[in-house]
Amino acid sequence: QVQLVESGGGLVQTGGSLRLSCAASGRSFSGYVMGWFRQAPGKEREFVAAIAWSGGLINYADSMKGRFTISRDNAGNTVYLQMTNLKPEDTAVYSCAARFGTVAYNRHLYRYWGQGTQVTVSS
Repeated sequence: QVQLVESGGGLVQTGGSLRLSCAASGRSFSGYVMGWFRQAPGKEREFVAAIAWSGGLINYADSMKGRFTISRDNAGNTVYLQMTNLKPEDTAVYSCAARFGTVAYNRHLYRYWGQGTQVTVSS
């Protein structure tokens, strides 16, 4: 059974940092793209970042460029999202997801999903 389990969320002040982790298990993730998405209350789930299996191809949503960094540890089947200079508008539930193939922005193309972790940025 495939599982993606996020951790590292919490409450942080504006300008602060958090590091999210997503531990994947239940199958080989060789060749899988890992992505992060977020969903704020009353809004649709949106793309944050994604990283290819090799780590050679990474994409970020424009509003996260320069503040968020995605990385992965293939040996440990873990993907990370380092978030810096956080803003109140970053408040959301952050979820990781996996898909086989190329990096994609469209959430509907991801097959496996975690339950999410809450990130709250206070002003």
